[in-house]
Amino acid sequence: MRLAFWRAGKKTKADEASVRPVTSVPSAVETAPSGDLDIRLVGRALARKRGFILVPTLLALALAVTAVNMITPRYKSEARILIDGRENTFLRPSSERAEERTALDAEAVTSQVQLVLSRDLARDIIRKNKLGELPEFDPVLRGVSPVKSIAAMMGLVKDPLAMSPDERVMDAYYERLTVYAVDKSRVLVVEFQSQDPALAAQVANSIADGYLVVQQNARQAQARSASQWLAGEIQSLRKKVEEAESRVEEFRAKSNSFMGTNNTSLSNQQMGETSTQLNNARGLKSDAETKARLIREMLQSGQPIEASEVVNSELMRRLSEQRVNLRAQLAEQSSTLLDNHPRIKELKAQLADLDRQIRDEAGKISRSLDSDARIAEGRVQMLSQSLDQAKKQATSTNGQDVQLRALEREAKSQRDLLESYLAKYREANTRESLDTPPAEGRIISRAVVSNTPAYPKKLPIVLIATLATLMLTAGVVITGELLRLTAPRAANPAPAMGNMADVMVLAARVEPMISARPVHTTAAVAPPPTPAPVEAARAAPIEPPATAMQPAEAPALEAAKPTPPLSEIEQLAAGLLAAGDGARKITVLGTAGGEAVTVTALSIARTLAREARVVLVDLAGSPQMLASLSVDPAAPGLIELMLGEASFSSIITKDQASRLHLVNAGRPGADRGQLQSPRLALAIDALLRVYDHVLLDAGNASDLPAELLTAGARAVVVPDPNMPAEARSQMSEQLREVGFGAVTMLKAPVESANRNQPGARGVAA
Repeated sequence: MRLAFWRAGKKTKADEASVRPVTSVPSAVETAPSGDLDIRLVGRALARKRGFILVPTLLALALAVTAVNMITPRYKSEARILIDGRENTFLRPSSERAEERTALDAEAVTSQVQLVLSRDLARDIIRKNKLGELPEFDPVLRGVSPVKSIAAMMGLVKDPLAMSPDERVMDAYYERLTVYAVDKSRVLVVEFQSQDPALAAQVANSIADGYLVVQQNARQAQARSASQWLAGEIQSLRKKVEEAESRVEEFRAKSNSFMGTNNTSLSNQQMGETSTQLNNARGLKSDAETKARLIREMLQSGQPIEASEVVNSELMRRLSEQRVNLRAQLAEQSSTLLDNHPRIKELKAQLADLDRQIRDEAGKISRSLDSDARIAEGRVQMLSQSLDQAKKQATSTNGQDVQLRALEREAKSQRDLLESYLAKYREANTRESLDTPPAEGRIISRAVVSNTPAYPKKLPIVLIATLATLMLTAGVVITGELLRLTAPRAANPAPAMGNMADVMVLAARVEPMISARPVHTTAAVAPPPTPAPVEAARAAPIEPPATAMQPAEAPALEAAKPTPPLSEIEQLAAGLLAAGDGARKITVLGTAGGEAVTVTALSIARTLAREARVVLVDLAGSPQMLASLSVDPAAPGLIELMLGEASFSSIITKDQASRLHLVNAGRPGADRGQLQSPRLALAIDALLRVYDHVLLDAGNASDLPAELLTAGARAVVVPDPNMPAEARSQMSEQLREVGFGAVTMLKAPVESANRNQPGARGVAA
């Protein structure tokens, strides 16, 4: 367990009184403990050595101002080009005008940047603007300085005299040229720097114009090469088309496979026509037979003849009109004459004659339809014979048709390819003849003359140089001061301890130092400062009023603890009971050897168990004394609970001599590393929910987590009997600084405990 009992730069009164005598120190000298950092001392060191900081800073400021004013300024101008990658829709072929052109990707835009940076374009720009005649681009024209000559001899820079004029101008050109693509766009930015602002703008615009010219020339060259290649291919394709079409005609004449309308052979066309006529004849035959049969059925049944052929006959219409008139006259005469009247008989005779004529006419129509059906049947037979002959002829010419179609397909493919090549040739020839073909980009912003130098940036350079020097010199001073403050001192301050065992060792070390301390006069020793009221209250041990034990409880206490100082344990127990919720978790630890800490914890727990529900948790684990006092010495403990080998209720047993409940550490020889598990704190919290007081037997607390012992707990310390009072006070103060709410230092440990014989096993509910 690692507990920081000492805070950095802080000592307790007990430590100062016990470790060394207090001597007088001059007030003008301030010292810091070894390893402590004091910001005030660092600030005073910076103020004390301000000359070491300000002089280099001012010198760097002066040098930076002089340097930026001596450097020849450069002016920058930029031009912007939009890469749209689209052609004029009127210059596209008719078949491609409806197609959508794909947008340029990032790689295509980057490729255009490399095109702007091409050396061929650079040579054209240098020649057009006569940059090789300017000393700015060719340093040999103004002479080579001795410094550059020496640096060139050492290989630090290139030797200008060893380079050709084109190489020198090209290097200076690329040094001043910057081309990049704007993020998430298809815009190219062309930046050029020069000592002459007008020249910078002129070169930037020349680069943009030259880039477009390069694209136009590339398109013209592409169209020229395409037209030349297409011309040769068209000549060969024309010969192939002629040969294919001649083979088709020769085969057609040889096989007598002439074509009719709709690009079909004559035999197939004839067979189709015969088949159509046959179907029509069959339809006429069936129609005539059906109509004749219908009329005969009407005549036989005596029903009115309502067939369309009968009704639409001219004679039948006249007879029907006469019949209607006779029936009208008969009806008119019947209203005044009887049935035997001659006039009535005459009209009836005329009406019967008309009915006979109508039936005779219908019979004639029926017979004429039968004749039409026979004629249609004869036509069907004739057409069927013609169709059979056409089928035989088509069957004999199927193989020839297959060969003919193959020749026609080959001729058609050659013809289509020739037509496509002719269209592309016309397009390429048209683009080749254009004086200024369209480019894939356009200038959206031309460079203008700038009056503000782009290099050097005077203010940033001066500020960076000044601040860098200031920070460097201040860092040197601060580093030296920190090294001085953290250097080892001759004094031997109290060590910072990391666990409870260090507290016990400190107490053992303080005792001989106190006994060997020289006696000083009152004037030589500085009086310690008066502690604050809160610190005084924390430093005071618990002194509860003594309470008389009940007569019924005295024999039990005597049986449990035959030899301990009863008055001190009873007073402590009464104070813990009076504290209520403030003393629910109690950690018992100490420097006493042997079983003294465990015996004292058992005595306190048995005394508290008379008035409250108390459980004693064994965290020391050696020796297994609590297990021997339990009603079930073989019961599992905390280690088995952490390993998952036992349940929570099975580890709680009862004391043989009292109402106290016990929880032992676990089987002997088990891995005590399980007590470092976070689940142990959860188990302690669960016990605090059930019991009024939970006592933790921590022993010397050498391997236990600090948070487990100190969280919401108060400490009861069992010291060694020979520990002096000042060492006890120092230990109490350190334990409070660790996190204990209150610390009670016993005068002496309990000597022994009453070990009763184990009885029947009883597990606490």
